Amino acid sequence: MTRSPLPTVVIVGRPNVGKSTLFNRITQGRRAIVGDEPGITRDRLHLPAEWQGQHFEVIDTGGILVGEEAEIPAQILRQARVVIEQAWQIIFVIDGRAEITGPDRELATLLLKTGRPVTLAVNKIDAPVRDDLVGDFYCLGLPEVLPISAEHGRGVPELLDHVTAGFPVDQPSAPEARRPIQVAIIGKPNAGKSTLLNRLVGAERSIVSEVPGTTRDAVDATVERGGVLHTIVDTAGIRRKGKTRMMAEKLSVVMARRHIRLADIVLLVIDGVEGVTALDATIAGYAHESGKAVILVVNKWDLAGEARRREQFTEQVRNELKFLEYAPLEFVSALTGSRVEQLFKVIRRVYEASRFRVPTGELNRFFATLDLERAKPPSGQRVKILYLTQAGVAPPTFVLFTDRPQKLHFAFERFLVNQFRKTFGFPGTPIVLKTKPRKSGN
Repeated sequence: MTRSPLPTVVIVGRPNVGKSTLFNRITQGRRAIVGDEPGITRDRLHLPAEWQGQHFEVIDTGGILVGEEAEIPAQILRQARVVIEQAWQIIFVIDGRAEITGPDRELATLLLKTGRPVTLAVNKIDAPVRDDLVGDFYCLGLPEVLPISAEHGRGVPELLDHVTAGFPVDQPSAPEARRPIQVAIIGKPNAGKSTLLNRLVGAERSIVSEVPGTTRDAVDATVERGGVLHTIVDTAGIRRKGKTRMMAEKLSVVMARRHIRLADIVLLVIDGVEGVTALDATIAGYAHESGKAVILVVNKWDLAGEARRREQFTEQVRNELKFLEYAPLEFVSALTGSRVEQLFKVIRRVYEASRFRVPTGELNRFFATLDLERAKPPSGQRVKILYLTQAGVAPPTFVLFTDRPQKLHFAFERFLVNQFRKTFGFPGTPIVLKTKPRKSGN
């Protein structure tokens, strides 16, 4: 996994004290899901930030409850420890309008034992008249205590001045010039998306649990393979509309669809034991409609092996997801790591295909070989294609200039797309055809 060369600031605290609001404030974005429902953030979120010329990375952790034995809270604490032990600065967020609790004291003790610099940010101090409340929090034993309002921004500049004061002046001032390939992992809950992310990056970045819907925020990590950077995002499992009752889960679906739009490549994870479902088809439609390159990843193949022969499963996938006939189909086990590494080769191949431009000379020679008369649909469509050009990439987009303003028959359009794929490949990416009547006199 590629480490950030920047100093790291880790935000920690109990659930629902305003950590994600502060994270969004510092990073000047809305990456973390924010709401009144406790425990919304479960996985770690990483984003770069800048303050007064100082560049650093901010890490938002899930709500920590020291000593909690339940599976998900225990994993949140384990994940938080990984980044706490390497942090340049820790911001311990506490609710300034609430009483100090036993878990607050336990977390303060844990942080002091790390030996890392810790600043106590007393949140929800919205006005100067509340500043007197801050004195009560010195009893936690932390030397630096600052009042803030993450929601309104009050006190945040002073907090950033403090935590960045000791950062090195010769740090990288800008991100690397190389742009990573943006990969979004999508699928229904409990299909193995988080396990796949952890296996791809070689580190435990996303919480893995048998509880469906464990991931709520989108969790990303950057990894390098063959000199190529990949930023891989594990999105929340997308549920049917009727199943998204909780506010956090509804927001997760919105964010997951947003990350599909931002991605270069979408990995659609299908449960190899359960098979293709109607929900898989719905989620696949989101990626297809957004024009994204898609790779179908059948997970849990270690469990499905004998029960479902690969040929039979492939036939089922192709029948149920006919509109994704262009998408490569890969069988993996995220749990054991079987065939996971080869996904990087497929990602690279599909990424390059989605951005491939056909040289004009080749495009003209291709056009000259087409038997357009024989390919006309039964309806007898009489629109004549005069010439064509490639107008864009990601997805590859071609404009067909015609003798009249008439759409191509779907069967004729399908014939053309098939010919493009036969000649130029374009694995994993949709192909867009647009028609445009040539102006008279041209």
